[in-house]
Amino acid sequence: MSRRCDVTGAKPSFGNAVSHSHRRTRRRWNPNLQNHRYWLPSQRRWVSLTLTTKALKTVDRKGIEKVVAELRVRGVKL
Repeated sequence: MSRRCDVTGAKPSFGNAVSHSHRRTRRRWNPNLQNHRYWLPSQRRWVSLTLTTKALKTVDRKGIEKVVAELRVRGVKL
């Protein structure tokens, strides 16, 4: 399963780890993903989403109904 946020689409970014001697090795920064269940009152069921912490704030601000509607417009199957 890819490490990707369902709402923002955030994915790992890549770069170099630079040591004290300035030797460079490849590394990756993973997004802070959290699994969260939300109750959808309109459909009377639970929806599980994999979200970054930034997306959790977005859901709190907009509301789960509006976020799920935006996901459905993008073609995401929930």
